[in-house]
Amino acid sequence: MPTMNKKANSRYSMQQCMQMAACTNCQSCADVCPAVNAAGDGRLSALHRMRGLQQILKSRNSSGWIARLFGRKELTEEEWKEFSETVYRCTLCGNCQEVCPVGINLKDLWVSLREDLVDEKHFPKKINMIKSNLKSSRNVFDEDNEERAEWVEDMDDPPDDLFVRDEAEVVYFTGCTAAYFPVAQKIPLALADILLQAEIDFTLLGEDEWCCGFPLLGAGLKDMFTEFAEHNIQAVLEKGAKTVTFACPSCYEMWKEHYPYKENGIQIFHSTQYLEMLIKEEKIPFKSLDMTVTYHDPCDLGRGAREFNAPRAVIKAIPGVTFVELPNNRENCNCCGGGGNLEMVDAKLSAGIAKSKVEEAISTGADTIVSSCQQCVRTMLTYAKRNKINIDVLDITQLVRKALEMDE
Repeated sequence: MPTMNKKANSRYSMQQCMQMAACTNCQSCADVCPAVNAAGDGRLSALHRMRGLQQILKSRNSSGWIARLFGRKELTEEEWKEFSETVYRCTLCGNCQEVCPVGINLKDLWVSLREDLVDEKHFPKKINMIKSNLKSSRNVFDEDNEERAEWVEDMDDPPDDLFVRDEAEVVYFTGCTAAYFPVAQKIPLALADILLQAEIDFTLLGEDEWCCGFPLLGAGLKDMFTEFAEHNIQAVLEKGAKTVTFACPSCYEMWKEHYPYKENGIQIFHSTQYLEMLIKEEKIPFKSLDMTVTYHDPCDLGRGAREFNAPRAVIKAIPGVTFVELPNNRENCNCCGGGGNLEMVDAKLSAGIAKSKVEEAISTGADTIVSSCQQCVRTMLTYAKRNKINIDVLDITQLVRKALEMDE
């Protein structure tokens, strides 16, 4: 049995402990959990996780209000192991929080729980890989960070500077997945074309862009996060930019919730918000597209950042496009399976969640699933291709690029 430490005890605020005690065991969270539904395993539910967390607090030799709320009961080594294996098999999609009738902030609680498990040395080995990669390479895939802007070379007419400029009005923060995965690289290629067409003065950070820090929080490695946030803020300021745009919702939400961007005079926009603004300013000329599309709300952009309207406004602005909603949409949208570092921990479960998502999209009769997240696109498109399913998956930037009136 590991020795409990004060640092682990401090992971939970009084408010979080009071919320834990308020859980009514109603099982609403289990009903909407994508991991539970894909695996058929109730141990992956928020309800099971809540009970396990309460047992952890009982196991500690605490005094004061924690002891009064939860009492004391030692956990065995086997109980620690069994519980910890379920905690990381979660996409952190936040749907459990969305339906909780007593308003428990479950997503933040799960992040605190992962930090706790890291402190107690009960976590998947892949977490050590994430930690090592981000320490050494500043990106989650352990790629050469100097190659972050090499995707620009795939443009028809790439600039010599690869858009890494000394100064610009706007920074396009690319994100790790789009910078390195060939499937996802189509997203920054599309957005770069759009920004050029709209005559936006923009730059990339290139090798000075570090991971936004989302994989760190998702892994329970919060103690490493501050260095990454401070570096990225400084890298933007050194460009003289006052605006940052992101095609990745996780990067956007990390900046929105955890970066001191406002006090540094910076504005941030997800690409859907920025595209909507450019459309209203009549900077994006469209041709008609004969397509039927449905839209998948990314968890971090939808339930996380509460942005539901901008992507729909962008889609509806494109002439010829027929838009159909998913049965579960907006705050009730089902996760794609790509969040919370799940793919690294349990690729089979991630694919099972993607299967449910793609099948739901097929039920709408759409020929294309549109999302606004590089990880969502990669997860759903990979599943569709591997299983030879006849449906296309595009990021919203790719859809806009497809509709651009440009000399082809």
